[in-house]
Amino acid sequence: MGNVRRQFLLNTMKLFDLVLMMVSFGLAAVVVSQKASVSLTEFLSLRVKVQNFVTFSLLLLAWHIIFSSFGMYSSRRLAGRWDELKDIVKATTLGTFLLFCSHFIFHISLIRPEFLGVFWLASTAGTILSRNVMRSVLRRLRLHGRNLRDMLIVGTNARAMQFAEKMQQNPALGYRVMGFVDEDWVGMSQFQRSGYDIVCDFDGLAQFLRSNVVDEVVVTLPMRSYHSRACDIAALCEEQGIVIRFISNLFDLKKARSRSEEFEGDSLITHYTGGLEGWPVVFKRAVDIIVSSMLILLLLPLLVVTAIAIRLTSKGPAMFVQKRLGLNKRHFGIYKFRTMVVDAEKRQKEIEHLNEVSGPVFKIKNDPRITPLGRFLRKTSIDELPQLFNVLKGDMSLVGPRPLPIRDYEGFNEDWQRRRFSVRPGITCLWQIGGRSSISFEKWMELDLQYIDKWSLALDLEILVKTIPAVLRGSGAA
Repeated sequence: MGNVRRQFLLNTMKLFDLVLMMVSFGLAAVVVSQKASVSLTEFLSLRVKVQNFVTFSLLLLAWHIIFSSFGMYSSRRLAGRWDELKDIVKATTLGTFLLFCSHFIFHISLIRPEFLGVFWLASTAGTILSRNVMRSVLRRLRLHGRNLRDMLIVGTNARAMQFAEKMQQNPALGYRVMGFVDEDWVGMSQFQRSGYDIVCDFDGLAQFLRSNVVDEVVVTLPMRSYHSRACDIAALCEEQGIVIRFISNLFDLKKARSRSEEFEGDSLITHYTGGLEGWPVVFKRAVDIIVSSMLILLLLPLLVVTAIAIRLTSKGPAMFVQKRLGLNKRHFGIYKFRTMVVDAEKRQKEIEHLNEVSGPVFKIKNDPRITPLGRFLRKTSIDELPQLFNVLKGDMSLVGPRPLPIRDYEGFNEDWQRRRFSVRPGITCLWQIGGRSSISFEKWMELDLQYIDKWSLALDLEILVKTIPAVLRGSGAA
């Protein structure tokens, strides 16, 4: 696709998204006005104030910035349909949350729960539908030989051939593999049996690029031994204005995901295993603050009564603060209602031999250090409620791997288990709803890593919903 046509398509998409936002806003406003017993004629006859116009213009600008930041106007040729769908949902959800915040800033009376629901549904459905229509149109064009890009692959190793096969197996992507660039090496015989063509060697690449239509160059060379050569190829493509791509998994990592970033002119490829990145983690933190604040206010009478009951039934403070390991093993003090005698930690060495769970953690069902009231608090998980203050402070999240004491961490003997500390710890997680103390240590660690690898806002919501019956059952509590 030529630059002029591409710019026209991009500008059309941007304009359509803004119009769709206004239509969704208007639809939601109509729904709210009908619920408020305001006729459509009366609603349309309302005067538009300058302040309202400026506010709405700012919202449109913010909507455009959010869509741009989620890559809605970048090339999606290599992105999967589900990846684009997830980005759309993230963008419209953040935009709807921004509208929710604007209600408190600009005092927009229209913005109510039903307004936000209709707006989110309309904007999300409209954006998904428009992008799917565009994908279908472009797919049909590419299958009929239009909107194609000519690709040259540098390298003839197994990774290069696998990449070429993926391109050929997905003709709707619109890529034509012109051939390969390489010089003779010990593995060339395997490449020759594949049936692919070598169009030139490294020395002839510059002339080949000058004489042929090449839209993209993909470098699959091993960086350790061909770094200098790859640098020359990148500079050559830059000089001629040709898109260049590198297979980013330089270290053959199995779990880590990657993303590209730029810092003061330096291009960086970042590998990370923690799933909590970008706008979703901002939204997750916002939910933590709002929900923990609401629960603290709602449960304040229970917190006060519990604190008084602890002081009346046993010697010592009502609260127990213990050092735990948080995000990337940062130390913080976790808040809990005291359920044991005051000198419980000192007496632990006396009963270490009674430990009933595997691994470095220490738990016994009938711990003699637990007070009668403490046993009830543990059974009902009321002792965990002060951790809402940890969530509000940012030490913890509502959902995440349970924070471990320093003593337990020092007993870790497998590095793969330490990946659980790559995300913020939480009050509840898969371990909490799966049986808690009845689960082996190895299974506990596997569930934590499963949460990290499959994390999403929907998974957090699912865990929170399932935590309620798990607490009521008191399953695995010790």
